[in-house]
Amino acid sequence: MPPTTPPLPPQAFAESLSGLVERVTFFNDDNGFAVLKVKAKGHRDHVTVIGSLPSVSAGEWVTAQGRWIQDREFGLQFRAEMLNSTAPTTREGIEKYLGSGMVKGIGPVYAKKLVERFGEQIFTVIETESARLEELDGIGPKRRKRIKEAWAEQKVIRQIMLFLHSHGVSTSRAVRIYKTYGEDAIERVRTNPYTLAKDIHGIGFKTADQIAQKIGIPVDSLVRACAGLSHVLLEATGEGHCALPTELLKDEAGKLLLVEDKIVTEALERTLASKDLVRETIAGQELIFLPPLKRAEEIIAGRIKHLAGAPSAFPAIDFDKAVAWCQGKTGKELAPSQREALRLALASRVLVITGGPGVGKTTLVNSILLILRAKQVRCLLCAPTGRAAKRLAETTGGEAKTIHRLLEVQPATGGFTRNEANPLDCDLLVVDETSMVDVSLMANLLRALPAKGSLLLVGDINQLPSVGPGMVLRHLIESQVVPVVRLTEVFRQAAHSRIITNAHRINAGQMPELPLKGGESDFFFVEREEPEQIAATLLEMVRTRIPAKFKLDAIRDIQVLCPMNRGSLGIRELNGQLQQQLNPARPDEPTVEKFGWQFRLRDKVIQTENNYDKDVFNGDIGQIVKLDPVEREVTIRFDQREVAYDFGELDEVSLAYAITIHKAQGSEFPAVVTPLAMQQYLLLQRNLVYTGITRGKQLVVLIGQRKALALAVKNNRTDNRFSGLLVRLTGAAGVR
Repeated sequence: MPPTTPPLPPQAFAESLSGLVERVTFFNDDNGFAVLKVKAKGHRDHVTVIGSLPSVSAGEWVTAQGRWIQDREFGLQFRAEMLNSTAPTTREGIEKYLGSGMVKGIGPVYAKKLVERFGEQIFTVIETESARLEELDGIGPKRRKRIKEAWAEQKVIRQIMLFLHSHGVSTSRAVRIYKTYGEDAIERVRTNPYTLAKDIHGIGFKTADQIAQKIGIPVDSLVRACAGLSHVLLEATGEGHCALPTELLKDEAGKLLLVEDKIVTEALERTLASKDLVRETIAGQELIFLPPLKRAEEIIAGRIKHLAGAPSAFPAIDFDKAVAWCQGKTGKELAPSQREALRLALASRVLVITGGPGVGKTTLVNSILLILRAKQVRCLLCAPTGRAAKRLAETTGGEAKTIHRLLEVQPATGGFTRNEANPLDCDLLVVDETSMVDVSLMANLLRALPAKGSLLLVGDINQLPSVGPGMVLRHLIESQVVPVVRLTEVFRQAAHSRIITNAHRINAGQMPELPLKGGESDFFFVEREEPEQIAATLLEMVRTRIPAKFKLDAIRDIQVLCPMNRGSLGIRELNGQLQQQLNPARPDEPTVEKFGWQFRLRDKVIQTENNYDKDVFNGDIGQIVKLDPVEREVTIRFDQREVAYDFGELDEVSLAYAITIHKAQGSEFPAVVTPLAMQQYLLLQRNLVYTGITRGKQLVVLIGQRKALALAVKNNRTDNRFSGLLVRLTGAAGVR
């Protein structure tokens, strides 16, 4: 991506230039760097102008100061140190401006018609006499309303861009700021710029702080220090923590803010007094919580202990007869361990079933559901992700929903309709992939469980913990408060899969067994030493070798899973290479460059945050099926549903040819390919590799260094997460 133009020395402002922007060849939202084709006064041919400005569209009038340079690759260019644009006033400029796609619903065809009909007055007509737009064929009340709204919206967005740019901040989030704060966005940001870091996806504390400094908030102000403390704690929840020890929080805030310790201490006391943060001593350690997470832990502990102490609410069941009937129905004989687990499930109000792949979790859950449904017990099934819910529905033959859909999420607030006052309509709630459920979601599930409801939690304790805060499944099991069934026996048909047997070997700290050279298998390790060789082999595998041998679609069926985001084997680098290999740009198709990615038709993409309005959630994978420059929209198909994104909302999605193993939790793919190298050593952990390979259904290929695989298999360290849940569950002394 072209860099920002370096400043020129003062004596270089030798010339000025002005003219009509014929075409915006390139524009970088993050730093405002632009390459423009300009019809300049006094020049017969179009001129290339490079420089920075908040925003620009074809048809605008630009004035520039700078000098001419001869670029070795691009030839003669005008390099502008000062570059400004103004709305067009000529018919030609207005037509280009409206037709550039900057106003939704107006493309080149309508732009021409509008200018022919209304001339230079078209902007006034749109703003104050929009009913007159209906004088044109093809514009009815609906389209007219959309044009007027889009015009008003882009005016405000441009004001936000100018405001951000004048404070030295990227303008790429202007649409997001407008959608969050509306027309009083600039006033909101001026009043307290630190709300940006809290409310706007993609804007961090440093960006908000930059604006704060520019508008005069002192570096040592308590407002800034309070915002810094909250930011550090919020960042910690992104790493899985529910709280931070007081001294660690203060140290991290001090490093961020670069102010004296007494200011941080005073700010902490102020946030505690205002109840923005909460202090609590747990097992002798003083922790600082965000209040919602402390409350979530208390809800989980209180309700789980109540369930664990309550008798079964199921109807009386003759166990032996029920088992015989169930086995007759399914044609599957239950192993002794499964029979005992079934007995415990029918006798408990809350139960955890845990175990790796191929140990019969699905058979056990199906047997429980079959017997209870025959007794008219109302069962609801859910899982954290859409893919996991779909798989649960397929394996049980019943309806399964994501947890968010089951609890009826409210788009406006992210809260849930289902709670104590409006509980779920069920006698048994089954939650699959529980290792992925964080404290907030588990608390909301328990709030919605009916007073007489039972709870069945199914998950694999050896997988990675939830992306969100807490280690709910692990702490429930470790507390010994809840009855737990641990299934360990790998059943005969599963034992034929090397994916499953090697998953269990890795989990036991043993290296995977590999097929003989040329032998058939569903699990391969391709040894390569250099990162460049690993990447090249990975690309070849995904593009040609796996599709040819296993008859799989390279984009749809093969998923590259990486331990990390950055580096030559991280998802950012590999996504760029995989996109180029699997879905190269076509000159006859539109593309859009936003937030560091170029998006193309057919691209595989992943949603990176929950969007309740669109009903898509973090981790959902889809494919771009439509890209409309006139409407400024990208349409993405998730399963069978199509969802439209404004260009300015594309910070919610990333390319997904390669994704992190964390993001793949709860999903299964026909084929999984994973690079492993010592450059990833900080993340090479047993549960990471184990989680990654258990995502593959038909094929798993590891590519990389044997010593990196050996290190990961040996490393059974699990990162400590600061939380009070385990102590709250056990009721051990020390919560105060």
